Amino acid sequence: MATDTLKSSAGAGGASGPGGLRRLLLDNGALTALIVLVIALSALSGDFLTADNLLNIGVQAAVTAILAFGVTFVIVSAGIDLSVGSVAALSATVLAWSATSEGVPVVLAVLLAVATGIACGLVNGFLISYGKLPPFIATLAMLSVARGLSLVISQGSPIAFPDSISHLGDTLGGWLPVPVLVMIVMGLITAFVLARTYLGRSMYAIGGNEEAARLSGLRVKKQKLAIYALSGLFAAAAGIVLASRLSSAQPQAAQGYELDAIAAVVIGGASLAGGTGKASGTLIGALILAVLRNGLNLLSVSAFWQQVVIGVVIALAVLLDTVRRKAGSTPVGAGGGGDKRKQAITYLLAAVIAVAVVAATSLLHTGSSGTQKKVGLSLSTLNNPFFVQIRAGAEAEAKRLGVDLTVTDAQNDASQQANQLQNFTSEGVSSIVVNPVDSDAAGPSVRAANKADIPVVAVDRGVNKAKTAALVASDNVEGGQLGAKALAEKLGGNGTIVILQGQAGTSASRERGAGFAEGLKDYPGIKVVAKQPADFDRTKGLDVMTNLLQAHPDIDGVFAENDEMALGAIKALGSKAGKSVQVVGFDGTPDGLKAVENGTLFASVAQQPKELGRIAVDNALRAAEGEKVSATVKVPVKVVTKENVAGFGG
Repeated sequence: MATDTLKSSAGAGGASGPGGLRRLLLDNGALTALIVLVIALSALSGDFLTADNLLNIGVQAAVTAILAFGVTFVIVSAGIDLSVGSVAALSATVLAWSATSEGVPVVLAVLLAVATGIACGLVNGFLISYGKLPPFIATLAMLSVARGLSLVISQGSPIAFPDSISHLGDTLGGWLPVPVLVMIVMGLITAFVLARTYLGRSMYAIGGNEEAARLSGLRVKKQKLAIYALSGLFAAAAGIVLASRLSSAQPQAAQGYELDAIAAVVIGGASLAGGTGKASGTLIGALILAVLRNGLNLLSVSAFWQQVVIGVVIALAVLLDTVRRKAGSTPVGAGGGGDKRKQAITYLLAAVIAVAVVAATSLLHTGSSGTQKKVGLSLSTLNNPFFVQIRAGAEAEAKRLGVDLTVTDAQNDASQQANQLQNFTSEGVSSIVVNPVDSDAAGPSVRAANKADIPVVAVDRGVNKAKTAALVASDNVEGGQLGAKALAEKLGGNGTIVILQGQAGTSASRERGAGFAEGLKDYPGIKVVAKQPADFDRTKGLDVMTNLLQAHPDIDGVFAENDEMALGAIKALGSKAGKSVQVVGFDGTPDGLKAVENGTLFASVAQQPKELGRIAVDNALRAAEGEKVSATVKVPVKVVTKENVAGFGG
């Protein structure tokens, strides 16, 4: 009976029959999902299956894939690393800072950046192996430490990347993106380490059964040190590639990338329980995430729904892993030479089928180009009423002009915005409107649009080292000066105040803060007793203001660099707001104007965001039609108080 059962199981794993097909699909679930996605998106969007767009997908997958390769080592050994995104940002910041501010030779600066990543990994490994901390806690602590150090070194501002390293974000021969090449090399290194080295075999042993590995003579603690050091090394490489794409080291870069990296590994077939995983699966997982985001961008799906879709994909991937293990399929990363030959044949057949079906579906789009003008709008965030109003003004103008407007949300991530701008360029839109997360980081993507003869209009913030047809903006520096004047005169030229700063590294925060400081020079009786960032967020504004009141209970005024933080401060001040403590905000959002009307917010420096959006779309369409537009279009700022709020249109 036992023999018959074994034979039956072996037969079910063969390549023939319905059972064999089912087993083949289960064993290659991620590859099957990737093929289905490519076919579906090719059928839904005629812009998906172009050479430029496919290269874009490779570039957009590169950073996540490199991070995920390092995380693969950790997950195979039944660990977790939540710090890779922050370590990537810290490594890039160290490189840029040492090469520019400190004058260190570029080669040494690169080595220092790599050493930084390895050092962070070693600290993680030491805390886990010798400090007995759970991997989740140790790497969560490193996530915070590395991000904090990145902000400390950079003083919260992006640092321009050395030109010699920025070439990593370019192309070879004018067509092959260097990030893709780096991704392939790192993937081959990962595959070699896992399959051909003692350390790789140790990872599988530790992940399969750590106690058994220890009893068999494996030095588990030292192996874990090496595993986490490798993860840190790959994170450093990813950080350098990311910063090269953006031509600057962003202290807030790669936020949330650790989750994408873990998702790529899991989607690729690895188990969070450890013992399984391989480089090719991780690469496929990263490509699935990139294809999803790219395709959903091309289909104009909301960024909020994109997060929902990706979450569902991750859940389905884990479910597939559970089904595969229950079905007794070959674990990912296991198997002998016969399995590898079968796998190679599977990949080849999959490629042939995908090419054939995609070629057929692409015929659906032949000659289907429309005559309606298409404009892409990339906003730095839609988690802020000011930018929501810019979108509203842009959409109203697009509807009036009969323009097809696609709006994307960069979620304050310069890299994600670079991806969105690349997608617009490969899609061949008539023109692009961009509200940069960071002026330097948007430069390379806008230059790519320049090469494609697509006019770009910047709104609210400018773009550095690239050509824009127009800049439609308010003057943040002037607004800061007006805010200082309004608050100081309300206080009679004397008093103590605190400042709630915006998100570190953003141009809006820097410019508004600089303008406010300049404006205060005319009022020596006003003393700033504290400055703290609250990231343009109402909840953080409430928390930070509550904390500041413990140390400075007798302040007379508050300047917040946007209305959201001002509203949080008002909540913390309670009955003091508008009476013993005067608060000035910035942006003129609907909630801010209501607070002005109620008297709890003394004033808001209003930028008229709907007007910004309207004018930006109008200029983008005119530039696309070859008309001459002004290089700079200034939308006046206005201090709105209770006396004039009723007549303010927004």
